[in-house]
Amino acid sequence: MPNEYPAGSFEGAASSLVASALLNDLSAAGVAFDTSPVVRADHGRDWWPLTIPDVARGHVPQWPGVVVLPTSSDEVSRALAIASKHRVAVTAQGGRSSVVGGALAPAGAIALDLTGLRRILDIDTVSGTVSAEAGVFGPDLERAVRATGWTVGHFPQSFELATVGGWIACRGAGQYSNRYGKIEDIVRGLSVVLASGEVIELGGRAPRQAVGPDLVQLFVGSEGTLGVITRATLVMHPTPTSEGRAAYGFATFDDGLDACRRIMQRDARPAVLRLYDEIESKRSFDVETCALIVLDEGDAHLVEATMRIVADECASATELESTLVATWLEHRNDVSALAPLWERGYVVDTIEVAGSWATLSTMRHGVLDALHQLPGITVASVHQSHAYLDGACLYFTFAARPEDDVIGFYRRAWECVTNEVLRHGGALSHHHGVGRNRARFVPDALGSAFNVLQELKRQLDPDNIMNPGVLGIGGEPW
Repeated sequence: MPNEYPAGSFEGAASSLVASALLNDLSAAGVAFDTSPVVRADHGRDWWPLTIPDVARGHVPQWPGVVVLPTSSDEVSRALAIASKHRVAVTAQGGRSSVVGGALAPAGAIALDLTGLRRILDIDTVSGTVSAEAGVFGPDLERAVRATGWTVGHFPQSFELATVGGWIACRGAGQYSNRYGKIEDIVRGLSVVLASGEVIELGGRAPRQAVGPDLVQLFVGSEGTLGVITRATLVMHPTPTSEGRAAYGFATFDDGLDACRRIMQRDARPAVLRLYDEIESKRSFDVETCALIVLDEGDAHLVEATMRIVADECASATELESTLVATWLEHRNDVSALAPLWERGYVVDTIEVAGSWATLSTMRHGVLDALHQLPGITVASVHQSHAYLDGACLYFTFAARPEDDVIGFYRRAWECVTNEVLRHGGALSHHHGVGRNRARFVPDALGSAFNVLQELKRQLDPDNIMNPGVLGIGGEPW
């Protein structure tokens, strides 16, 4: 967690406890739970930066009513059936690494801790797939498959903290996604428990199928609002045998962005292709340019071909020391500065979105201009972190020190960025998901399709017990 609650007693813990009848039902069903203030407080938060000041002063913004601790899909089924019976909300939690409030349980709700589902069930080294329970953490999964000569290749910034189920529920992306794909490209099959307690099996029969709509993808990115993922089958890749690294400097961010487009549209897929504006290049690499860092891994012939295409398309740029890649690798998961800034009164966050190559430049300018118009903004910067044939992800960072109304300023910052992104036809989120922070924007982001999502919610969760309010469905958005 970004910071820890100070030692001492908590206030208000007793007021949100679930009814004793529900606890009695859990006991009778053989499902473990914990109602202690310390455990409930810890499960009442995730990595949403807005919660950092609360934690620092020992305030629990909303108390889960109980933390339920299943160790199998069957126990998850029993727990959800009990929750439905009592009509108590349920928030599925893994490593609680969401940065948009998606793993925050509502007051009085069941915080369903899935980290007890931690078995790796099967590694198929002929087909190249691995099946694992939802509570398996990234490092444990990767160690297991590496021992057999394979890799899943999914390395999000939250790799040490996040679980397989969380990756899928939030539609996450790893930092090597250009090579290995986002999680929706990696997942092949799921076990899902519905609000009623019914367990359904989806996919897992073959790499592709034409048997109606892809129901696996219905639950990828559903953030616990339609069901609880308890098992997943993921595709693997052979452990890479070769690696290439390079770095380049561009006079402008748009020049670098165009080089990234040309690289991707020549069907090169460097695992890492990250472009930073002048502010972030200076902060991260101490260079006075727009830095592009490139890393590829895999079969030696493919890596060589990819790096030659990269060099070809970056011929007009300044070649920088490839050690910049090592600098990025060393610091890529370091978020240690976040909590101290919030505790000193700064409002700091990152907003990742996506768009087509045709609109990325104007979107970038529009977002940065909008942020700079907010009183108190001290930093507004951007980098490109994931690229595709037809577009890319832009990752904005903003910092400010408002004189008052921190929450109001935070909301306005997100609103000005989101409005610009949607105005330019961009995607509301690329890989962080919606959670609670973005829920109010989903109707505009989906347009008329939002009605379809609402109807799915009504059919699968008629009592709105599954993470209500997240994705803007089943409850009031934040």
